[in-house]
Amino acid sequence: MAETVDETKYNKWIKILSVAIPLVVAALFGIKIPNVEPLSFLPPIYATINGITAVLLVLAVIAIKNGKRVLHERLMKACILLSISFLVMYVAYHMTSDSTSYGGEGVMRYLYFFILISHILLSIVIIPLVLITYVRALSKRFDKHRKIAKITFPIWLYVAVTGVVVYLMISPYYVH
Repeated sequence: MAETVDETKYNKWIKILSVAIPLVVAALFGIKIPNVEPLSFLPPIYATINGITAVLLVLAVIAIKNGKRVLHERLMKACILLSISFLVMYVAYHMTSDSTSYGGEGVMRYLYFFILISHILLSIVIIPLVLITYVRALSKRFDKHRKIAKITFPIWLYVAVTGVVVYLMISPYYVH
């Protein structure tokens, strides 16, 4: 693991990023790049990235429970990079393509919107949680890292899994 870091110097950045990322994503959602071919190939890619993230999160927990700290660290860094990649592709897709409306009816429609809304809200909540959890590991405050990781893990896993579920539910309605 890297040198011990001073956690307090990262707190300002955690707060800034926790607010800025959702605001920038929301702002970019309203921007459409004119005369650009829609990036319609991206949704299955970023859904796959969500699925891989979910698997790696589970493997990371198994690794740390088995005392494999270096493997755990590498898997968690991969999860962070995958989540950043997802976000970039997600924004790029929505800047070049119109949003797809869910076409299901009845109970499935309510279920879809419940999953979608909880996914979106928790994807905002997970930003500071991941950053705080990561910084606590960097600062070698493993007692505090473990405590917040027990909150971060299930939420991040839910966001990753529901990202795949949302894609699977809406994919029949994509216009190609």
